[in-house]
Amino acid sequence: MAVVASGCKKSFLDVPPPTNVISTQEEAAAIKQDPTLLAGRISGLYATMYAAGTGGTGGADDFGQKGYDIYSDFLCSDMVLGGTTYGWYLNLIKYVDSQNNASNSVYAPWRYYYRVILGANTVIDVLGGNNAVLTDPKLLAYMGQAKAMRAYAYFYLAQFYAKGYGTGSERILPMNLSASDVNKPTSTSAAVYTQIIKDLTDAIANLNGFTRTDKSAINVDVAKGLLAYVYAARGTASDLAQVITLTDAVLADFPLTTKSATCAITTGSNGAGTVTNSDAGFNNVATPSWMWGIDLTIQSNLNLNSWWGQIDLFTYSYAWAGDPKFIDLGLYNSMRSDDVRKGQFVNNYQGYGGLVPVNKFFDPGRALGGQHQITTDYVYMRADEMLLLGAEARSRTGDDAGARTQLKKLVSLRVADASYIDALSGTALADEIYLQTRLEFWGEGKSYLAMKRLKRTITRGANHLFLAGQSLTYDDPRLTFPIPSVEILNNPNLNN
Repeated sequence: MAVVASGCKKSFLDVPPPTNVISTQEEAAAIKQDPTLLAGRISGLYATMYAAGTGGTGGADDFGQKGYDIYSDFLCSDMVLGGTTYGWYLNLIKYVDSQNNASNSVYAPWRYYYRVILGANTVIDVLGGNNAVLTDPKLLAYMGQAKAMRAYAYFYLAQFYAKGYGTGSERILPMNLSASDVNKPTSTSAAVYTQIIKDLTDAIANLNGFTRTDKSAINVDVAKGLLAYVYAARGTASDLAQVITLTDAVLADFPLTTKSATCAITTGSNGAGTVTNSDAGFNNVATPSWMWGIDLTIQSNLNLNSWWGQIDLFTYSYAWAGDPKFIDLGLYNSMRSDDVRKGQFVNNYQGYGGLVPVNKFFDPGRALGGQHQITTDYVYMRADEMLLLGAEARSRTGDDAGARTQLKKLVSLRVADASYIDALSGTALADEIYLQTRLEFWGEGKSYLAMKRLKRTITRGANHLFLAGQSLTYDDPRLTFPIPSVEILNNPNLNN
């Protein structure tokens, strides 16, 4: 069942409800008799994460979470738009859209994340509401997943639409905690983060013992991973201690991404040819280090308007047709010569003119423009994120020795000689952890989160089409979206 929802105004719904919709009470009674009736709602909630058009615009950049991963990599400038043939992302990379509350770039993420919230709230309401006491393991698992999805959505809203990090009185977002909530006033940053943490803490308790059938579902490890991100963003001393505990727990269950899986090894010149290591490429949800992702199939009905379409030269879509995506030149040049990740990017591959990620993200067929229906998978979270978050938290709390140990576990899988880490401490160690986060997760939507929580300044490399060489601080208003104009127009209580 697809989740159809919007921000805070019922009139935004795409499709009017059928006249024979059963009430929440009737649905709750039916679910008590047969808990599996909720499976469709949960499946629809996860489908929202990858379906095209869930941001309400119909644009070729509107396809769920991975679409906003691209947004965030552009905002922090680690991703470079290599062509403007079709114009997607053009005003985003020029920071025009982020200053225009009527732009689709501002509207689509808001609409998408509030869709997720409405879908999650519907499940929570059917199960008895936020304070329901449940004993059935199936219902507990559904409640846990719904609360985790609501928390995930509010966390990303707080990243895109607010500068504060959970300890302040600045009012940032309307907070809907029931499907019947509409036109709510904005809540403070502190209140939003408190609710996110409560939801994820509840989810972890509810998901304890839940065994998922595939990685599209949130299990206890994914909920812990989300909570680690929230605590790291808020960043108090006690929060950072929680980050260490949570990430260590997750790493006990998942391995790191191997060196061979990190970069394709190809035969032929200039990166062309056949991949000789079969586990290479970020295209298979079965990769052991992937904690959360979706196994896309023909039935997923994705093609032009997809993350693969916007990133992969081997997919028939915009990257292949004239708008390739490159890595920032300064970031690329920061890599050591023995770093396997340097091989993820090939300069001027088949005439594309820049550092394209053809050996990190690729359809396994590796025929230019070859994949029409998307069957390569999406990754939302992987174990390496937990490793670097844990290293970062240790560094931020003054545990340089622990941070070095953690960091070296990953870097030793990426470079031939990681001994240089042994000499790092203090600011130099913190800088290296941040750099490794940017290098490891290029194209995965994590660098923007790190930039904001660590209060960093970004400088665009020489290969950017616009604003090359310019520096922006994490709190530059161009890096955070305003509340969309449509919300302002339709929510009379927004500022109450």
